[in-house]
Amino acid sequence: MKDLAHLEAWIFDLDNTLYPASANLFAQIDRRMKAFIAKALNMTPDEAFVLQKKYYHQHGTTLRGLMMNHDVDPNTFLDYVHDIDHSVLGLDPLLNQALTALPGRKFIYTNGSAYHATSVMNRLGVAHHFAGIYDIHASNYVPKPDPAPYVEMTAKYGINPKRAVMFEDSHHNLKPAADMGMTTVWIRHAESRVEPDDDLSHCQHVTDDLVGWLNERARSP
Repeated sequence: MKDLAHLEAWIFDLDNTLYPASANLFAQIDRRMKAFIAKALNMTPDEAFVLQKKYYHQHGTTLRGLMMNHDVDPNTFLDYVHDIDHSVLGLDPLLNQALTALPGRKFIYTNGSAYHATSVMNRLGVAHHFAGIYDIHASNYVPKPDPAPYVEMTAKYGINPKRAVMFEDSHHNLKPAADMGMTTVWIRHAESRVEPDDDLSHCQHVTDDLVGWLNERARSP
């Protein structure tokens, strides 16, 4: 792991990063967000879906748009959308082994809730690796990629950004990390959204296999 030998902190996004997008866990959340919006705002499912995606792209999270434009209570929303079947995930011994080999501290930084993050980590069998979870509540509901919570998160845990690496399935969310001096790893998958004019220069490493990437670096002389 010669090129990453300077690292002291490993920061992981949660959904579609710590576990593969193919698990389709986030699809459950996506459906519940649509159902919540349809009921709360008296919309058809199709109208709710359009608004859900509009707010996600405009505000970083659907929740942020609902809070700003409709005064939706964040706890009510998060409790509803994270009431899902986490059993689609199982123990991941390969991920556990890869995390064990990493020096330094590990953290989760998610636009979701700590409850959801803990549920995911427990299903994967990797919760014991992580020193902290920085969730949407901790960021006062300001989501990635707003730079402010990145600064607050690193300050809270005493992380030196120049000695940290961040893993994300959203390349947009890696830009503030790169600007702070973090090493960045984009976890690309089939649902990754990239526009023709997107600048990806802040994605220093790109992979579609988190565990494989970690193991490859561990084997590097």
